Amino acid sequence: LADTLIVGTGASPTHLNIPGEVELTGRGVSYCATCDGWFFKDKKVVVVGGGDSALEEALFITRYATSVTIIHRREELRAGAILQKRAMEHPKIDFIFNTVVTEVVGTDKMEALKLKNVKTGDETIYEADGLFIFIGHIPNTQMFKDKLNMSDLGYIIINDKMETSVPGVFAAGEAADPHFRQVVTSAGMGAAAAIQATRFLEAESE
Repeated sequence: LADTLIVGTGASPTHLNIPGEVELTGRGVSYCATCDGWFFKDKKVVVVGGGDSALEEALFITRYATSVTIIHRREELRAGAILQKRAMEHPKIDFIFNTVVTEVVGTDKMEALKLKNVKTGDETIYEADGLFIFIGHIPNTQMFKDKLNMSDLGYIIINDKMETSVPGVFAAGEAADPHFRQVVTSAGMGAAAAIQATRFLEAESE
């Protein structure tokens, strides 16, 4: 029982669910370029995905890596035209289309990837130092279904005061943020939600 509630359940990155992915997370496998990009200075990196996030993160990683290869399971990218143009014209970025990663290879750290062409079925080994996976996020909001207003993607809808559709219930961080997904923005939203929750309690006690 509570007089007010702040939802901060976050969001989880979508995984490939392939052998080696979990075991080598933090040892070459990552889901955040701004968090881990610096660790791949002068390294060879692979990015999986074809949407805006994948291309934005790939472009960011070029600040550090010697090369970035974007692997996409389809023949065409889903990202916006401007992002596609920037990525395709970047000298450090290459593309492998119609291909999926089937395994992350390595013992103490990632050493290579097993790739499979979805059209021909051909399998190859691709040596690389890092794998960044950007195929979407799933907000951890299932428990609030039919209780709070949400977007089609499951993110809690809030206003500029972090208020949800239920008075006294606030939301902060990635549960309500499909755009930025950074610790610093989540913390700011959390501080704003806490201030608003305090104000809500003060108003209720009057």
